[in-house]
Order: sequence, then structure tokens, then C-alpha cells
Amino acid sequence: MGGHSHWAGIKHKKAITDAKKGKVFTKIIKEITIAARLSGGDPAHNPRLRKAMDDAKGANMPLDNVKRAVMKGTGQLPGAMYEDVMYEGYGPAQIALMIEATTDNKNRAFSEIRKIVEDYGGNLGGSVAWMFDNKGFMTVPKAGLQEDALMEAAIEAGADDVKNSEGDNYEILTAPQDLDKVKNALTAKGMTVASAEITMIPKNEVDVPEEKAKQVVDLMNALEDHEDVKKVYSNFNIPDEILAKLDQ
Repeated sequence: MGGHSHWAGIKHKKAITDAKKGKVFTKIIKEITIAARLSGGDPAHNPRLRKAMDDAKGANMPLDNVKRAVMKGTGQLPGAMYEDVMYEGYGPAQIALMIEATTDNKNRAFSEIRKIVEDYGGNLGGSVAWMFDNKGFMTVPKAGLQEDALMEAAIEAGADDVKNSEGDNYEILTAPQDLDKVKNALTAKGMTVASAEITMIPKNEVDVPEEKAKQVVDLMNALEDHEDVKKVYSNFNIPDEILAKLDQ
């Protein structure tokens, strides 16, 4: 299991559990609020807000919640002042960690997130950003779609690469600024884009030994369960057969 795309699949499986805790709504509201504060309340001219509103729709968030979050961001309603923060460090088996968070209290967030990382044998500190590339990342379902047709359409629209990965989806990489352009071009050709995001792709992956695999997965889950954590990027690789044992 690679540190990005396969982990994303696991996250989708646990999304329902998170939703029951109210954490999905909380995280989306924060993202809508800060996106509106930074670049305005019109999603047509604010890609970050547009993505957050798409996430809200996917999570079945009531429209009134979305509107209130936008108005808090633009200052039309009072609300907390959220900030983006990024924490870097290492986890068990010396995997690199980049933890993207949105919080109204940076001191509290740092203290709590540092404790989570330390509890699972890691530490915050040092720079690991050089181990990752900032990329646009899309998944497109394979069903009924030839790889050659997708490749031609995506590259013509400005994509960097198309990968026929394991599983049910093709993976497309773009420059961050080209993500929306490529997504819209594929959609215009009748192709379904299952997900699209700006993300950090590891340049190289660290193979995690079996005895450390549970520790790594538990750390990732614990971090993403924290209400201030938006995304966690890592460069770990855990083979599917080891993951299968963890699920037993």
C-alpha cells in the first residue's frame, strides 16, 4: 500500500464512521470558512472553496451549514478565525509525515498532534517537504473506458501522467494549477472524474516491515481522527498481504 493513493481508498471506507462522529462536517466547515476568508465567497472564482463545497455535497451536508460557513469566512457572520498550518516529522519505521491542519488555536493543535505522533513512536520536527512533489491528483473509473482514450484526452488537456494502477481507477497527475482545467476537459468528453485534489506525492516510498505496519496504520488513523487535521501525507509502503492480516 503506497502512502497516497491506496491510503485514500482506506479513508473512503472509514468516512462513514467519521461522519457519525460529526468530524467530517466539522472539517469541511473549517475548510469552507478559511477558503472563503482567503479568496472570497464565490466558488466560481475560488477553486479551494469550490472543492470544499463539492466535499460538503458529497457528505450530504445541509445547504444552510454551507451558507453559514461561507458567511463566517467572508465576515458576514461572526465566527472563529481559522489558520492553515503544516507540521513535518517522522513516524515509525522512519516514514516521513506532512500533516496539514486548519485550526483556531495553533498552540493547542501543535501540542495535541505532537503527542499523537510521539505516542506511535514518531516525532515532529525537521523538514521532509523535499521528499514530496506538490501535484494535482485525479482518479477516473476504469469501467467502460479505454486507457488509450483517457491518456490522449488527459495529456491533450495538460496532464503530466496517466497511470493504470491496481484497483478500479486510473490515476492522473497534473501540475497543481492545471487540475481544474484537466478535470473539466475530461468531464466535457463524458468521462467521470471520481475524485480530484491538490496533494503531496512522495518521490520515493519507504517499505514498512510487517512488525511496524499496525503502528503506521494506527498512527495515520489517529491523526486523521483529530478534528484539526485536514490531510496527512506520507511516503510509506505496506504490501496488501500485510494489510489483509491487519484486517483479520
